Amino acid sequence: MFTIEMAHAHMRQLQELANRSRAHQPAAAYRVDKARKPLSGKKA
Repeated sequence: MFTIEMAHAHMRQLQELANRSRAHQPAAAYRVDKARKPLSGKKA
């Protein structure tokens, strides 16, 4: 079964790799941060 949280964890891993390998993208990091908060609230 594929859950939103699995997808979210995978997206975070990809974003971290992208941030390491390329120049920082503030807009992308901001989007990830905004998306993280509601998911964390749902999980807790």
